[in-house]
Amino acid sequence: MAVYLHEEDLPEGVLAPGPVAVDTETMGLITPRDRLCLVQISDGRGDEHLVRFAPDSRFDAPNLKAVLADPDRVKLYHFARFDLAAIEHYLGVTAAPVFCTKIASKLTRTYTDRHGLKDLVRELLGKELSKQQQSSDWGAPELSEAQREYAASDVRYLHAMHTILIERLAREHRTEAAQAAFDYLPHRARLDLAGWADKDIFSHES
Repeated sequence: MAVYLHEEDLPEGVLAPGPVAVDTETMGLITPRDRLCLVQISDGRGDEHLVRFAPDSRFDAPNLKAVLADPDRVKLYHFARFDLAAIEHYLGVTAAPVFCTKIASKLTRTYTDRHGLKDLVRELLGKELSKQQQSSDWGAPELSEAQREYAASDVRYLHAMHTILIERLAREHRTEAAQAAFDYLPHRARLDLAGWADKDIFSHES
């Protein structure tokens, strides 16, 4: 198992076919303001690839975009809504089809209100994640080893959790509901980018 750091694009041919786990690191939580710094991606076979973008990046990244936009590759996320918005805003592609472990957790783990990645990894896989680097400076000239490990760990376990959560969704007869939610996520991300991030347009409230 290794963590690879690449500048501005993913090398061609480093990922095996099939679903890929995806995550992003940005300078903050307001997508149009807080630039995309890093995209993490893994094919689930033991290596994680980190693609870093400079402050003046043009976000060309043709190899990475091709993987993210591939309609035959499922993209596994935890809280896909945020990552989809960041990828669409900066890279200009819709990184779908989607499976979101956070949504799958909310539909199946109704016995708890703890649906963070750390909580899921602990319960489903019996492993511990460190979140110490979550709020660190992802735009720094150099990424520390701790930052690289944190970023890699965000995609390291998504394939294994995907397998478990698919089974749980089927067991609870919520596969169809989950898929409908996943299919909607790219549209929800676009609404966020268009200014409706804090509005529930389905709510009765104005």
